[in-house]
Amino acid sequence: MAGSIFGTAFRISTFGESHGKAVGVVIDGCPAGLVLDEEFIQSELDRRRPGQSNIVTQRKESDTVQILSGIFEGKSTGTPIAMVIYNGDQRSGDYGHIADKYRPSHADYTYQVKYGIRDYRGGGRSSARETAARVAAGAVAKLLLAQEGIQIQAYVSQVGALVLQKSLEELDLSLTESNDVRCPDPEMAERMIDLIKAVRKDGDTIGGVVSAVIKGCPPGLGEPAFDKLHADLGKAMLSINACKGFEYGSGFAGVSMRGSEHNDSFYEENGKILTRTNHSGGVQGGISNGMDITFRVAFKPVATIIPEQESVNEQGEAVIVTGKGRHDPCVLPRAVPIVESMAALVLADHFLRQRMAK
Repeated sequence: MAGSIFGTAFRISTFGESHGKAVGVVIDGCPAGLVLDEEFIQSELDRRRPGQSNIVTQRKESDTVQILSGIFEGKSTGTPIAMVIYNGDQRSGDYGHIADKYRPSHADYTYQVKYGIRDYRGGGRSSARETAARVAAGAVAKLLLAQEGIQIQAYVSQVGALVLQKSLEELDLSLTESNDVRCPDPEMAERMIDLIKAVRKDGDTIGGVVSAVIKGCPPGLGEPAFDKLHADLGKAMLSINACKGFEYGSGFAGVSMRGSEHNDSFYEENGKILTRTNHSGGVQGGISNGMDITFRVAFKPVATIIPEQESVNEQGEAVIVTGKGRHDPCVLPRAVPIVESMAALVLADHFLRQRMAK
């Protein structure tokens, strides 16, 4: 199966399925001497794991990570870092009823067409369970970036029609982890949580938006023409399960502005070149300009719902599909650490590529 490798200088390869024995990742290109804080890596996985609150899937997984190689006396050795997370709470029987049926808006049909075989238990490789491996690798990337003063923080800014209206400058991002939905505005967080609970009660699901900011990124990262920084960020985000859209800086809202409004004027302060506005989202010409990198990621409603849906089976016969098993009514709370991890992988890769170019 191609497509399981991401990155160039800081490269990862993930493996495993939702109901297999384990999921894991191999990191190649991590510099030697990096302190691999295992408690931090585990804490990142704890933010993504299922069963952490009553508004996410109740599958019970500890997501305990084991580092198998690439570490000696707490530091990276420069050799491949292998990490594994064993699955513990599979209920494959929950999926027997769709063994030969195609669930609407899932990857069942497309995997069957592409490979001629599919693992119907929880979606197999197409399951969001695979993202645990990404978060483990992203935690290592975060440790590398932290040495350079680069920090990444994502938060939920929209659930359904509930949109956080406060600007980034008005928000206290330290409050993001203070509630189950990971929205840094406590009042809006409560409304979002109530909405998700109501949707779950109806047996339905709902989508939303995760916003993110990267602070401390130096100017000069990005490899035009085809590996532009924002292009790689877009690819990273769009590779996440249920992601339907990516925009950075002013994004689609920028089309309603004139160039005289949208251009970011430069000025110098304390020896640094800055911009008075940041409609560019910290990236110009595909290269970071030193300002905060801002972007937003749209996620669709989870495809598994309880109400009956019309579909077909592998023989093309009309069937009725009903949702069973344990699923998120909204992916947003658990998507936050995944978005951060994928951004960290992109930044770590481009940072090392820039270092090698000098």
